[in-house]
Amino acid sequence: MYRKILVPLDGSEFAECVLPHAKAVATGCQVPEVVLLYVVEPVRQPARAYMDSSVLEQAQRDSMTSAKDYLNKVSSDLNLPGSTVQTAVVEGYPGEQILDYAEKNQVDLITMSTHGRSGVARWAVGSIADRVLRHSVAPVLVSSPAACRIG
Repeated sequence: MYRKILVPLDGSEFAECVLPHAKAVATGCQVPEVVLLYVVEPVRQPARAYMDSSVLEQAQRDSMTSAKDYLNKVSSDLNLPGSTVQTAVVEGYPGEQILDYAEKNQVDLITMSTHGRSGVARWAVGSIADRVLRHSVAPVLVSSPAACRIG
């Protein structure tokens, strides 16, 4: 049924709450490939006005390296027998990049966690999970922080 699962992560404990769910689906459905995706956001416009371009470029390179290191650690800890775990780091805005990656790479299922924000915080920060859920070409499994544990 599923051949490739995409698991967007941002380095937070909330995002990692989806990992047991992704592992359960990958194991139960014998999914051959799981992709851990990290989206490195660009430096926001107000900060750009105060930073030299070489400093910005170095900050972006450092963020990309940190993201790769983080995904490599998560990948090695995931332990998914029968599945190949790939990692991918892309630059851009998370909602857009998750949707773009899923469409371009024939992803069959996106599993992600919500940070559980509501009210003004959700309005101010936005909801990446909501955007992905509404616009994805693939099914989306969303876990809430309260659902951090399976079973």
